[in-house]
Amino acid sequence: MFCPAIDRHMPNKSPSVSWNKLIHYAVVILLLGGGLAYWMFTPPSVNPLSDPLAAEAMALVQTHRAQQSPTIRQAINERVKGLSDKGKGVNLREWRVEREPSGTYLVRVSIREQVTIEWFERNYLWRVDVAQHTVTALTIPASMLMPFEESGHQTM
Repeated sequence: MFCPAIDRHMPNKSPSVSWNKLIHYAVVILLLGGGLAYWMFTPPSVNPLSDPLAAEAMALVQTHRAQQSPTIRQAINERVKGLSDKGKGVNLREWRVEREPSGTYLVRVSIREQVTIEWFERNYLWRVDVAQHTVTALTIPASMLMPFEESGHQTM
């Protein structure tokens, strides 16, 4: 006996998978796939500790003598703190290390400074030869941090 009024209120008992479950599985698969792709295609410059020589190159730059401070890292942090204390907007970017084909490393950091309404980005870049323990400034801001008596290659 068929009663349309009763059948309309009865739940559908078909064996098909619900759309809600399919959407949940698709979201999980996309998240896992995205995480795997990020892990596979992330450049090594993001994590310098994956290469021990890159970590050493960063340490050579950060602990190198500076003009106004004991180390380059302290000089950069003091600049950021000084600008911040004056009420200016300042943003210290993360330190990055990239391996060059020649076996040397490029170590870079940048500071974004607010000048009136606009922002100015100051880039610091050094070339490091880990085998020779030499640090060479490649940009004007980086060379302004290096000690006066040293020119060209700065040996530790």
